[in-house]
This record gives sequence, structure tokens and C-alpha cells, in this order.
Amino acid sequence: MGTRLAGKHALITGGSRGIGQAIAEAFAAEGCTLTLNARDPDRLQQRCDAIARDHGVEVVAAPCDVTDGDAVRAMVAAVDAVRPIDVLVNNAGIHVPNRFIDYSFEQFRAVMESNVYSVFHVTQATLPGMMERRQGRVINLASSAGKWGSRNQSAYNASKHAVVGLTRCLGLEMAPYNVLVNAICPWIVDTDMATGFMEQHASVLGIGQEELAARFSAAAPLQRWIEPREVAGLAVYLASDDASYINGQAWAVDGGYTMI
Repeated sequence: MGTRLAGKHALITGGSRGIGQAIAEAFAAEGCTLTLNARDPDRLQQRCDAIARDHGVEVVAAPCDVTDGDAVRAMVAAVDAVRPIDVLVNNAGIHVPNRFIDYSFEQFRAVMESNVYSVFHVTQATLPGMMERRQGRVINLASSAGKWGSRNQSAYNASKHAVVGLTRCLGLEMAPYNVLVNAICPWIVDTDMATGFMEQHASVLGIGQEELAARFSAAAPLQRWIEPREVAGLAVYLASDDASYINGQAWAVDGGYTMI
């Protein structure tokens, strides 16, 4: 087991699967104590138990819907009262592809609530403790879609542009308190969420899922999707003391895709 995050305590939203799970496992492997958040309490507890067993660190479940501001404030207060939060990873989010003219307002709003307002709720609840202690890290999971435009996912792109913008603003506001705020902007990560939105994208375009997956892979300079561990490795770095002068940045993990 590594020690890069030994003595630190991280709260990770959306921590029961996908990128959040990979980050939780990578943090645990570096000695970090964890509080994981997700909506499904049973699945979340199973994930916490597995990570604690595999890595020998304390892992606590804190289930709640991060789009519910009152629930988030209660959750963060309860977590912070037991052990102060040193690192916040805002990972929870959804993806709903559609042509812009075909989005219902309810669909567009759901994406914004899950991907932007959840970051607002959790971060605003967590920052006062970090500011008082004059130390902390906030890592926001944005997307390469927060750096460019694309067809048939305007709600998702808009939400991730908002997360990148919020990251930059908070990086400036929190710097006097030694609270560093950064974003990670992955391209397509090989998770069950990606499989789901590929199916939806293919339906919007009227083509087969395999054809669409091949198109996406061919578009990337490295000719493949990202593995969750490749995102988690950057998160470990940003949470560690090695990144003590990195602030307000939006790090692309895309194999060079956004250079095209």
C-alpha cells in the first residue's frame, strides 16, 4: 500500500461505481480514509465494505441524493463532525444525449441538477470547514465536453462547461485559504455509464451501437477509450502534496483528442 494520501480523509460523490469507484480504490491504495456517497444505500455499502476489506482503510457510506441541497448539507455536516474532510471529489453526474430541439425541459434540467447544482450543493457545504482549517482540495469531474462543442449532447456539454467555469472561479476565491480547486476533463471512460449513453447516442443518430463505438475510438489519437484507473491516477496526484501549487486548472485526460 502507498502512503501519498495517508492521514487524509476524502469525500467522493458517486463513489459506488465507474470513475468514482476507481478513484475511491486508488485513494484507498494510498492510505486515504474515505466517505463514499451515492443514492443506492445497499450498493454503496457493498462497495464500501469491499474497498475497506481490500485496502485496510476505513470506508464509510453516506448515502443521499446530491441534487437535494438540504440532504447534502445534513450529510456533509455529519461527515465533517466525525472527521474533517480534506479532499472533496465531485464525481456524481448523468448524461442524457439528444438533439437540442428534441430535449424536454425536464431532461435538460435533470442534467444541470445532477452535474452542476450537485457540485454547488456539496462544495458550498464542504468549503467552510476547509476555509477554517486553511487547507483542502476540491477535485471536480468535468469532461472534455467542457472544453469543446459537440452534436446531440448540448445539455451535457453546457453542464460540464459550467463545472469548468466554477472550478476556475473557486480556484481564485479559495486560494487565500490554501484550498486548491481543480477539474479533471476525461474523454470517454470505459464504464457502464458510457455503455448506456452510447446506446442513447446511437438511437439519436439512427446507427448501430458498434458502429458508433468504432467511430468514437477512431477519433481518438490513442484509438481507444480511457480506463477508469487512468482518471483515478490524476485524482491521486491532485489530492496529494505533490500538487501543492496546482490550482484552478481543467486537466484533459483524452489522449490528445482536444488537440484535433
